[in-house]
Amino acid sequence: MGFLAPWFLGGLLAVGLPVWLHLLKKHRSEPQPFSSLMFFEPHIQSSIKHRRLRYLILFALRTALFVLLALAFANPYIQRKALPRSRTGEVTLVAIDDSLSMRAGGRLASAKQMAKSAISRLRPGQRAQVLAFGSRVQAMSEVTDDHAGLNAAVDAIEPSDARTSFAELTRAARSLATSLRLPVAIQLYSDMQQSGMPPNFNDLRLGGDVRMEAHAIDKEAPNFTVENVVAPRRVYGGGKTRVLATIAGFGTKKATRTVSLVLNNRVIESKSVEVPENGRANAEFLSLDVPYGQNKGEVRIDSGDALPADDRFYFSVQRGDPRQALFVHEADNSRALLYFKAALEASGQSAFAIDSAAAGQTANVSPSKYAFVVISDVGSLPGGFENELRNYVRNGGSVLVLMGHDSVSVAKTPVADFQIESTRYAGREGDRFQSAAWLDPSYPAIQNNTRWDDVKFYQAIRVSPGNARVAARLTDGTPLLIDQPMGQGRIVVFASTFDNVANDFPLHASFVPFVEQTARYLGRLEGGPASVPVGAFAELRDSREKGAAIEVLDPKGQRALSLAEGARAENIQFTETGFYEIHRPNGQDETVAVNADRRESDLAPAPAETVSLWQNTAQGSTGTGPDSPAEESRRRLSLWWYVMIAALALSVGESLLGNRHLKVDKEAA
Repeated sequence: MGFLAPWFLGGLLAVGLPVWLHLLKKHRSEPQPFSSLMFFEPHIQSSIKHRRLRYLILFALRTALFVLLALAFANPYIQRKALPRSRTGEVTLVAIDDSLSMRAGGRLASAKQMAKSAISRLRPGQRAQVLAFGSRVQAMSEVTDDHAGLNAAVDAIEPSDARTSFAELTRAARSLATSLRLPVAIQLYSDMQQSGMPPNFNDLRLGGDVRMEAHAIDKEAPNFTVENVVAPRRVYGGGKTRVLATIAGFGTKKATRTVSLVLNNRVIESKSVEVPENGRANAEFLSLDVPYGQNKGEVRIDSGDALPADDRFYFSVQRGDPRQALFVHEADNSRALLYFKAALEASGQSAFAIDSAAAGQTANVSPSKYAFVVISDVGSLPGGFENELRNYVRNGGSVLVLMGHDSVSVAKTPVADFQIESTRYAGREGDRFQSAAWLDPSYPAIQNNTRWDDVKFYQAIRVSPGNARVAARLTDGTPLLIDQPMGQGRIVVFASTFDNVANDFPLHASFVPFVEQTARYLGRLEGGPASVPVGAFAELRDSREKGAAIEVLDPKGQRALSLAEGARAENIQFTETGFYEIHRPNGQDETVAVNADRRESDLAPAPAETVSLWQNTAQGSTGTGPDSPAEESRRRLSLWWYVMIAALALSVGESLLGNRHLKVDKEAA
């Protein structure tokens, strides 16, 4: 037994009041007149005053009354075993984490065993559902009270390469509670990784109809991993390629690891790196000689830890010959061509080789064999060639139009037919120039290259863009970069030139990445990474390939899409690590390297305080699941009312008995 307000026990001192009343209180006698004391015999008076308690039953009642009053104010309670409060129709969700980190040290097997034990403790008729979750939640069973079916669903859970997302589990549980219109109790079995917690804690809010009890599997364990690999997605021409790998240790001591570079299942080079305590180290390889075609590469380490699944990092690299592009200019103005070619060469292994032609010599040139076409400050084009360019764009080609002094000799821009409004000109003397006042950072040719503040524009051609996309504007609002779709292709208009006359753009560091990104954008050559994380999507077809069969092979070599899906699917999601092979009917095959999110490699668990706060986001968050057995549930039972009832009964008895004794005393008097 305990007391919620033990300081009120000081009221027990009031027990002295009935003691004083019955023992210590002096008897006062009224003096009576008497005639003479001469006939009384003298004797010695005792100095000891003998006193005794009177009315013992009344004394006991009064003493007990004061004791009970003091106990009542101290609010006594006892701990008692009690069944947790149940909610009508409550459904238990047995949620098992199947993310990559659960492969460490047999954690998933332990979680499944604990889940089966919880299912065996379900009350007869109590319904439950088995969920597997990583980055998304998968229902492994129906809502049922069949223990055999629930156990079979637990056995069917396989380890995945996904990342843990506790926010996704919470969202799914809230959604299920809403759809069932019943309260839900989550029994969570996970290693409770800190990296699985969302940045915004509100994403974990359970709500009144959902409550949860978390069961942590194992504790933090040291783990080494290949955290990242930097390698080119495509290379052109000859020469060797650089590969940079980052090796990380989570909760590890200082150690030396052997790192190996592998290409097409053949070890190219190995070296040792020293990884500091709980730190990172880089391994650089300069010996990767990539053969033509699609190639599968990886970086491995010899970690020997509890999670070998993250000891290798996959990447894909393709070698090919540069594609041809056409640069059309006026015969007496080739400065823009020189700057354009120099920028492509300065960007490294260029994906494009430039063919040039004067505007008057394009009558017999077929643009269809080129990846893209550049029209640089041309007054007019031969009618036949311009019509061929329009057909070329409608069929999926791309054209870049540069506007300069010669471009204003006609009323419209070549191919795009934008109306030319005026020429904006500022002399080079003094500070009479314009700059790029606004850039669209989402535009492919500008991404990660928005430092154009110091570029000076002396001449620009103002055109009416209509409904086309404007990706850059000058200080006076003149559209500088315009993108206009046409059919299956696109036309990009730059309202100035690349010849270092109308502007000084070619002299700035931002010019080279702009030219490279623009060329890749026009040539539909995506400069994506050499690998993607699990859960990423890839586009399979464009609008021209509707109905064409596409074959996708997963890392096991099996078809990832059925025949029907291969004919109509527009994208695919990569769900496991390894290499996916995409075979398209246009011959543009692709090998995609997929890796698990390396945040899964950090096995540090979330603090117990965070998990407790998460559980407390439910109203009445006391655990009610099968792993909260009634025999272990203890609650405080207050005895206040019982004590007050006893005190009331004693006060009534004391009043009746006290009145009786008072009546006897009066009669005796």
